[in-house]
Formats: sequence, structure tokens, C-alpha cells
Amino acid sequence: MRSNMKQGLLAGMTSLVVFAGLGCAGGEFKAPAATLNRSATLSGGLPENPMAWKIITSIVDTSAATTSTLYGNEIAVAYARSNAGQTYPNGAEIALVTWTQREDDRWFGAKIPDQVKSVEFAAVEGPDTTKSQGPGERQYDYEKYEGTPLRQVIKQRALAPDDRMTALFSQRAAVMP
Repeated sequence: MRSNMKQGLLAGMTSLVVFAGLGCAGGEFKAPAATLNRSATLSGGLPENPMAWKIITSIVDTSAATTSTLYGNEIAVAYARSNAGQTYPNGAEIALVTWTQREDDRWFGAKIPDQVKSVEFAAVEGPDTTKSQGPGERQYDYEKYEGTPLRQVIKQRALAPDDRMTALFSQRAAVMP
């Protein structure tokens, strides 16, 4: 009886291996070649490469079919990860890179960045707001780049952040393990 069970188990395992091998040998599935996503690279006259900075957070807008990543320099990242406010200190620089999305050939149902839609920079210059200061000492810079290659379409300096800068500065840092 034991011998029959061993033979049955052995026959079953052999059949499983043979059928699995035949199923994989059909040649219908062809894995895509390993390539870099070159369509998502930044090109043009940017003042800095924000992708060399650290990530603060990311945003997916399904209605607009875009993916964005907010990057920051060391000062901005340290502030964003330890404060819930939006009063970034002097020297903080952030950049929001926005891409259109496309289907991922490697993962069913997934979306990945495609063409760069825009790059926005916001920076804080001037004394820290926790100290007394005279009017006009603190300044906010904003630049926006669009097109292929990326070209500057907006450049402004203000004594207070406008609506767009406020929206950028108000993004909360992603919680990282």
C-alpha cells in the first residue's frame, strides 16, 4: 500500500513538472526588453536637476492622468519631514516635476511616468521668519518650465508666496518607514 502511494505521488510530481515545462515552452509570452524610461528624463535649460535632490512626496492625479514628485534640497527636506507647516526656512528650495502617465508594459494595470509636462521651482530667500525683520527682507522665487526641451515660461519674485507657491509649500512630506 505504501509503495502504491509513493508511486502515485512520484507520477503526480513528474506529470506536474512535465506540464509546467510544456506550458512555459509555448513561446506566446515575450518579456519586454530591459530599458530605461528615457521619455521621462528631464532635458532643457533647468537651473538645477531636481532629481538629484531628495523626494518629499509624490502625487498622482488620475483625472489629469499625471504623476508628480516633489523634490527638495537638504534644508527643505529637513523642514518638511519635521514640520507640518508651510513656512519653509531661508535657503529652502523645492521642485515639483510633473509627468503625463502611460501604461506600464511590464505590469498589468500599472501606470508609469511618460513625457515631462512641467517642472516648477520655489525657493525662500531672506531672514528666518522667527526673527524680527524689516519689511521686504524675505523673498520668494518661483520658476516654471514647460515644453520639449523644457523652457522657462514663468519667473517671478515676490515678498509673499502667491497661490501656486503656497500650494507647493503646503504639500506634506510622505511618511517613510
